[in-house]
Amino acid sequence: MWNYTTQNAQKDGIGENHVTIRDSAAAAGATPGRAAPRPFAGIAEAQLRRLDFVLTDIDDTLTTDGRLPAVAYAALESLQRAGLRVVPITGRPAGWCDLIARIWPVDAVVGENGAFYFACEPDGGGMTRVYHKPDTVRRADRARLDALAETILARVPRARISADQPFREADLAIDFAEDGPHLSEAEIDDIVACFEADGAVAKVSSIHVNGWFGQYDKLVMSRRLLAERYGVDMDTAGDRIAFVGDSPNDAPMFAFFDTSIAVANFADFAHRSPHQPKWLTEQAGGQGFAAVADAILRAKGA
Repeated sequence: MWNYTTQNAQKDGIGENHVTIRDSAAAAGATPGRAAPRPFAGIAEAQLRRLDFVLTDIDDTLTTDGRLPAVAYAALESLQRAGLRVVPITGRPAGWCDLIARIWPVDAVVGENGAFYFACEPDGGGMTRVYHKPDTVRRADRARLDALAETILARVPRARISADQPFREADLAIDFAEDGPHLSEAEIDDIVACFEADGAVAKVSSIHVNGWFGQYDKLVMSRRLLAERYGVDMDTAGDRIAFVGDSPNDAPMFAFFDTSIAVANFADFAHRSPHQPKWLTEQAGGQGFAAVADAILRAKGA
């Protein structure tokens, strides 16, 4: 593992969380996917200048301590104003994603860890909704997930169903850190094991364990979105795309993109992520995302 020290710093009178990466011999000799990320401050401007798309997680990447700070929202708006396509790639539910696609300065949103993408069409064109699975299959999956929820709550008594579960269409979210006491690593492992024992995919975010039936994830639906709406083949145009995230459910995105960036609080979950980001910001949460956006805009002269 690579080592971190966390400290509070003052910049222009505003407190920010910074992470300092200390070199570790163990990190340098990591197994595939486990190499330590490099400090984002060292990324080449030419790499950022090529970008046309910024994909980003939401919780603890855009948000800080559960809130969306003005600096992160302004960063989304600035990126879009500069001509970049901005797309949140989140584990949050369909109900939230409808609002995000309609109201935020974004071009589309991938939700429930890749179950769908939504895009609000201009000039009153309504909402485009594209799902990985048809309605009939999602309804059958819901019955299985409802039964699985009972199993998980019985096995892990301190676990709780996420408060946003009523707004979900394709998955089950078990809260371990959002509302109520943080669960232990062992309890999180037990939740994952319950999902997997029933044949579900389980992904750990910074706040939830999400489970679903089907072989899709954030990367699969991002690929479909970019191809269908923008005619972009990720295999040949990966250098035009950046991804910013913070937790293990972002691992497929970290592995695929050369410009994959984690905000500093990724350190809390690095040990759970099968793939590491290529770059790491000094700032946590929304401040980290804003630092990434600022660097991209400077590189583009915007």
